[in-house]
Amino acid sequence: MRVDLLTREYPPEIYGGAGVHVAELVAAMRGEIDVTVRCFGEERGEADTFAYQVPSELAGANGALTTLGTDLLMAQDAAGADLVHSHTWYANGAGHLAKLLHGIPHIVSAHSLEPLRPWKAEQLGGGYRVSSWIEKTAFEAADAVIAVSNGMRRDILRSYPALDESRVHTIYNGIDLDAWKPVHDDELVRSMGIDPTRPSVVFVGRITRQKGLPYLLRAASLLPPEVQLVLCAGAPDTPEILAEVEAGVRELQKERSGVVWIDRLLPRRELCAVLTAATTFVCPSVYEPLGIVNLEAMACGAAVVGTATGGIPEVVDDTVTGRLVPIEQVTDGTGTPVNPDTFVADLAATLTAVVSDQDAAAAMGAAGRIRAEREFSWERIGSETIALYRSVLAR
Repeated sequence: MRVDLLTREYPPEIYGGAGVHVAELVAAMRGEIDVTVRCFGEERGEADTFAYQVPSELAGANGALTTLGTDLLMAQDAAGADLVHSHTWYANGAGHLAKLLHGIPHIVSAHSLEPLRPWKAEQLGGGYRVSSWIEKTAFEAADAVIAVSNGMRRDILRSYPALDESRVHTIYNGIDLDAWKPVHDDELVRSMGIDPTRPSVVFVGRITRQKGLPYLLRAASLLPPEVQLVLCAGAPDTPEILAEVEAGVRELQKERSGVVWIDRLLPRRELCAVLTAATTFVCPSVYEPLGIVNLEAMACGAAVVGTATGGIPEVVDDTVTGRLVPIEQVTDGTGTPVNPDTFVADLAATLTAVVSDQDAAAAMGAAGRIRAEREFSWERIGSETIALYRSVLAR
C-alpha cells in the first residue's frame, strides 16, 4: 500500500497542532506501509518527502488562491498512490483533486472546521469563502473522514449534514511520550524569567481567536498576587489580535509581577522544562477539536485547566488530571461565551483553586502522565489509521 499524505505543515515548518500530528503519524506508520509526504514550503531533505511552493504566477494573490495553486501541483504528483490522506483545508483541495484525477480514495483528517472559525475572515478576507468551499467539497466527497475527538465528530456532522455518519471515524491525536516528558531544570526556567519557587499558570499556543487568550488575560488579574502567568505565545493570526493581546499584557504587567511573555518558538526541551515547572497548564480555548498542547502538558506532568468545549473533556479527566471550566457558547460558529464575564470569573476561580493546592495539582499532573501513556500513544493511533486505510481500500 502506498499512501500519499498531503499537508501544509511538516517539520521543520510547523505552526500548530496539525503539523505535530502529521509528523508523528508519519513516523508511526512508516515501516508498516509506504508513506509519501507532500507538503508546502521549502525542500525537506527527507526520503519520500516532497515540498511544493506557490506557483510564481500566483505570487501575491489571496492566500486561499495561493493554497489552491499549490494543491494543483500536489494532486498531479499523487499519481501512483493507492490512497491520499489530506490534513486541514490547505491540503483538502489537493486530496479531492487527486481522488478525481487518479481515481483513488481520499481520506480527510479534520483538525478544525472552517464553519466554526468565522474569525478567519479577518485573515483571508474573501478567501475565507474559498477555503470554506474547498473544505465542504472535500469532506462531502471523501471516502472517510477522521475526527480527532468525538466532540469534533459531532461538529463535523452538524456542520456538514449531507455526510453519511458511517464514514466519519474518531481517531484521537497522540503524543510522543519519549520526547515529551518531565524535565526538571530550575536554572533553565530562571533563564527565561520564570521563578520556579512561585506557583505558575502556563499558556502555550498561537495568538488566535480560538485560543481564548484575551479571556485568560482578564482572568489572570483575579489570581492571587503570588501566582505567575507564563505565556508562550506567538504566530498571531492578524495584527489586530496581536495588538489586543499586547495591550492586555501591558495592563496586566502594571497590576502584578510575574507576567512572563515568551514570544519565540521554544525548543522542545525548554518547553518541557517550563511545563514541568508549572503548577498548572491552562487551555482557555473557545474552539478546540482536541488540543495536542494539553497532551504535551500532561506528558510533562502538569495539571491541566481547560475549557469544557470541543474535544478537551475527552482529554482532561475532571478532578483527576485537571479541571474543566464550564462555558455556554453562542451558536454562530465563533465559540464566543454567552456571558464573557461569567466565563472569565469561572476560569479565574478554577485556576485559583488549582494553584492554591500544589500537592493536589502535582497529583493531577502525575495522573495526567499516566492517562497520556494509556490512551494517546502514537503506536495505537498509527495502527488505527492503517486499519482505516485497509478498510477503505477493501470497500
